[in-house]
Amino acid sequence: MVHTIQSHLLAGVPASQSIAAGQRARDLKAAGHDIVAVTVGEPDFATPPEVIEAAFAAARDGQTKYTPVSGTVGLRQAIARKFQQENALVYDPSAEILVGTGAKQVIYDALIATLNPGDEVIIVAPYWVSYPSIARMAGATPVFIEARPEHGLVPTAAQLEAAITPRTRWLMLNYPNNPSGAIASREQYAAFAKVLERYPDILVMSDEIYEHIRFDGSAFISFGAITPEMRERTLVVNGVSKAFGMTGWRIGYAGGPRAVIAAMTKLQSHVTGGASAVSQAAAQAALQMDPAILAQRAAIYEQRRDLVCGLLAACPALDVVRPSGAFYVFVRVRDTEVLGGRPVDDFLLDHGVAVIAGEAFGSPGWFRISIATHDADLRAACARILSAFSR
Repeated sequence: MVHTIQSHLLAGVPASQSIAAGQRARDLKAAGHDIVAVTVGEPDFATPPEVIEAAFAAARDGQTKYTPVSGTVGLRQAIARKFQQENALVYDPSAEILVGTGAKQVIYDALIATLNPGDEVIIVAPYWVSYPSIARMAGATPVFIEARPEHGLVPTAAQLEAAITPRTRWLMLNYPNNPSGAIASREQYAAFAKVLERYPDILVMSDEIYEHIRFDGSAFISFGAITPEMRERTLVVNGVSKAFGMTGWRIGYAGGPRAVIAAMTKLQSHVTGGASAVSQAAAQAALQMDPAILAQRAAIYEQRRDLVCGLLAACPALDVVRPSGAFYVFVRVRDTEVLGGRPVDDFLLDHGVAVIAGEAFGSPGWFRISIATHDADLRAACARILSAFSR
């Protein structure tokens, strides 16, 4: 008999809860159940036609071989221009930029390449589901800070300072935030930087994948640009998946300190060897597009945000946090006793709507709605949520 054996590190982490929730909804729908799913964090917009054509052109031109491990020269140069023009960050494309197979793999590269058993990673809750799991797979210990609604779901500098120990190696930041849609202000970042100045060995990872999805004219600053010292200690992670509707192309990237990029590149040389050549050509074309398309898409998400928040505001059982960015609405159940001791996703699934429970994001009693879907689905989902909590 062949036995399946998991490593101790892998056995200690769950499968991605967001992916599992989406699959559960698809399975129920395939079995004939009437389910409205608002689970998946994937744009419903298509990849721009000019990006698709760039990929075909690259393939026809013979760009189907291995690329440099850190990415094609053309794409790394395009990323460097993007960082300089949009984020006031200057990186050497030959040594300070890495292209990976999605932002998730870039984050994995960074933590696996730099952490040792016993190290600690500070993670702000609510958090993207994979941060703690990747830290644990690196042998590190996640240390959580709870961001409170009264502070805009952004932690305070005092909370950050209290979480730091001699074992702290990374601080993970993600704004605009998945799942809350919160955006940290320049003043909040400056307060973090002031704390970090006293701890020069701590690195910062700033996951900015939702950078271009912002509402109400909300300002955005990359944490790496907050002070010259933070630029030298921050790994800025981004990608083309969310902004350009390119989730399946699997291209993410990072800019940061040479030593960190070198370690990540070394690891990547043994894991993937580099990202798809054709996908990199597509990503380069995306980064060279007129940014007006991004503003147009953000405006549509903003309308959907207003729709969902407006509909759910009528429910006294729920607190709805109005997001400033990303494409999610994060909702708190005021009295969890109405759930009858059940997870909120199970409770709502009985009422025909699939969401992701806040436990996946380190926030029990909350749930996430993805607004990356059509208005009709959002209206139907909200109607079922209102019905569920009115009984």
